[in-house]
Amino acid sequence: MSEEIFINFTPQETRVAVIDQGSVQELHIERTASRGLVGNIYLGKVVRVLPGMQSAFIDVGLERTAFLHVADIYEPRTNGDSPRPIERILHEGQSLIVQVIKDPIGSKGARLSTQMSLAGRLLVYLPKEKHIGISQRIGDEAGREALRERLAQLVPDEESGGFIVRTMAENASDEELLKDMAYLRKLWADIEARAQIRPAPSAIYCELSLGLRVLRDFVNPETQGIVIDSRENFQALRTFAETYTPDVVPLLAHYGGDRPLFDLHGVEEEIQKALARRVDLKSGGYLIFDQTEAMTTIDVNTGGFVGVRNFDDTVFKTNLEAAQAIARQLRLRNLGGIIIIDFIDMDSDEHRTAVLAEFNKALSSDHTRLTVNGFSALGLVEMTRKRTRESLAHILCEECPTCGGRGEVKTARTVAYEILRDLLREARQFNAREYRILAGVPVIDVFLDEESQGLAKLSDFIGKPVSLQAEPSYAPEQYDIVLL
Repeated sequence: MSEEIFINFTPQETRVAVIDQGSVQELHIERTASRGLVGNIYLGKVVRVLPGMQSAFIDVGLERTAFLHVADIYEPRTNGDSPRPIERILHEGQSLIVQVIKDPIGSKGARLSTQMSLAGRLLVYLPKEKHIGISQRIGDEAGREALRERLAQLVPDEESGGFIVRTMAENASDEELLKDMAYLRKLWADIEARAQIRPAPSAIYCELSLGLRVLRDFVNPETQGIVIDSRENFQALRTFAETYTPDVVPLLAHYGGDRPLFDLHGVEEEIQKALARRVDLKSGGYLIFDQTEAMTTIDVNTGGFVGVRNFDDTVFKTNLEAAQAIARQLRLRNLGGIIIIDFIDMDSDEHRTAVLAEFNKALSSDHTRLTVNGFSALGLVEMTRKRTRESLAHILCEECPTCGGRGEVKTARTVAYEILRDLLREARQFNAREYRILAGVPVIDVFLDEESQGLAKLSDFIGKPVSLQAEPSYAPEQYDIVLL
């Protein structure tokens, strides 16, 4: 594998594309006006405790109060101690240090935890829990145990916190690990000092910007280069890398070409495709994505693919290609929550097993936690993918003001019939001299053509003249009835 990371900087936003084998695999966008909150630490104030839900609402100074569940409250316990209910832990007006573990999504406020975690280049520091853990992505059991023993020897006995070894630390030296520990301890000490002098609610630590997180979190052994299209930000990232991630410095490169970096490598085109409802497959098949608040559904269709011997083989080949494309689209679109996939029906158990295996293989490079269930009795594959941030569509798009998010608008004839019913209601309530219908051109055309007799009959029935006025600026379902 050969991976490249392209970073596009503008004053308004930072965009990151992860390219593998010439194909865009991940997109990350952070807007200056609405940076993500995950990792930020606040001195919050308890607004309300809900014993029935075992949760509390915390004011951390954001637009909406944040949510803290009892399961996310850290309390040191000895063996045999049962967890205390939230009403015995928190009370209204209480101040406490909390960290955002999930960004606000839709109408929901941020989710919080009192178990702090601070990420460094090689380690994650847990200031409150004396524990040594190893990243799940380090798969070699012998290597995991060796890392655990090494770190245990480096951590002094008086250390009150714990550490999780990140994937990047697999080949790190003791000196590098100790340097990361010292940095994280100092960072936590600074945070505690701020909490002592600042009023609640207030922010006491903000997570790194997306550009800096690329150097800390995105780089892996397969990364061949990091290309940055802003000289000022290239210098800033280089300075940060020289201090905190020196092994990343040789990968950094500045792009100063006339053609935009994302245009040059086809990233802009991929962003547009990732916003589309339909995704075409090379074989002629296609996928349909429907994203709702509750779940995302993905429908696989053969389309014009008839390139193999029989229909069963056509279905099998389309589903195999779809499995790879869906895994990539989940990353590109950053889809989370419940995801239902309707692969084309397959009669062969062998084919279903092969498609599921291909899907799991394609998902193996996804950094987000997920679970995949096998085919259900209805032939659907159900999966979950952890929501860590807003989907690409929610960042870049908003609900259509014309259809209200339905994806459809009423026909001109439907709107015309609504107007006729509304006109009759108005005539029964108000004694106007004349009624005037204002509507879009297609609706007025219906009244002038196929429904001209219906309108004339209604005018005779109510005993008042009805006039028409076309408004080209009106949306398809918009109309007004004016009483003259």
